[in-house]
Amino acid sequence: MLLVSLTAALISLFITPPDMSLLQKIDWHTLGTLFMMLTVLEGFKQEKLFNPLIRLAANFRSMAGLSLFLIFGVFFSSMFVTNDVSLIIFVPLTIMLFRGVDREECILPVISMENIAAIRGSLLMPFGSPQNLFLYQQSGTGALNFMLHMSPLCVGSGILLIVFVLIMYRKEKGKKIDLNARDICGEWEQDKKIRRIAYSILFIMILGTIVSRTAYWWAAVLIVIAVVFAVNRRLFSSVDYVLLLTFLCFFVFSSSISANPAIGGFLKKAVAGNEYFWSIGLSQIISNVPASIVLYPFTENFAGLIYGLDTAGLCSLIGSLASVINYRLYVRDYPGRGGAFIKTFTLISWAFFIIVVVPGYFLSFWPFF
Repeated sequence: MLLVSLTAALISLFITPPDMSLLQKIDWHTLGTLFMMLTVLEGFKQEKLFNPLIRLAANFRSMAGLSLFLIFGVFFSSMFVTNDVSLIIFVPLTIMLFRGVDREECILPVISMENIAAIRGSLLMPFGSPQNLFLYQQSGTGALNFMLHMSPLCVGSGILLIVFVLIMYRKEKGKKIDLNARDICGEWEQDKKIRRIAYSILFIMILGTIVSRTAYWWAAVLIVIAVVFAVNRRLFSSVDYVLLLTFLCFFVFSSSISANPAIGGFLKKAVAGNEYFWSIGLSQIISNVPASIVLYPFTENFAGLIYGLDTAGLCSLIGSLASVINYRLYVRDYPGRGGAFIKTFTLISWAFFIIVVVPGYFLSFWPFF
């Protein structure tokens, strides 16, 4: 993924020679937020701060129940903390729990459905995903009107996810699992209490930064750096900088492409009236967040644009940057299994996409304004 994104970014710089405006177009806010979450949640993992969720999950006695708990944990949390953050929280937890019940063969299909849950759950809220936040701010529509128009896609997707899980475990009716929370959690080390308190406070601060959309997000980044440096500077060596660099390369690519006059002129003629399919198609090249920035100025049908962007992540790994995060989280625990992830992810996502793409198209004629 890094190689692909880096190659694309370098090629784009030849298409549009870089200048100082390129630095201004990069979404530093998203990169800063991602850095904070990756750092603090790595601290959560090291200090076993996921233990309360693990103990709650231990109440489930079937794989279907446990999977639904995790998938809908992503589905609902993504509405408030964005789809990428919900995956950062729940994918490592899923891997940990499924190892604990010796069902690692279920990890790939379940985290693929968690990816769908993140994409389709987050679409309900204006701040559920970066592209929703950008388009919501540009459109000027009210929050209730926004949620009203997105609710059919969200509710329908939730029902469909339940069906997918029941089909997956259709042959396991009555089969119980034994999830021992104590064995998975381990014990909290008393001498690391300060770290756990610090990470918890930082996590709350980050969520507040995301939800409030404050312009002082950069101050939150500095606070995270200072606090982590004070309580456990070694934590910085565990942060997934490859993922951050991958995101940066994608932003460079999309900014350079959209700044090219010839490409802009072509889009102005081609996009209007075809927003739904253009947003799905372009997202497979530059992902849906950059695609929203590129396509919005040429859009006549706002509903077609946002419905398409919130469906694009079901087509390929590139379609949504949240999917790239999911991939990176998996291959960090299972190096060399990237091909297996892409195969399973593509099969499940396309099965979902084929079902929802046509209803989404007809809904795109329901005007927001």
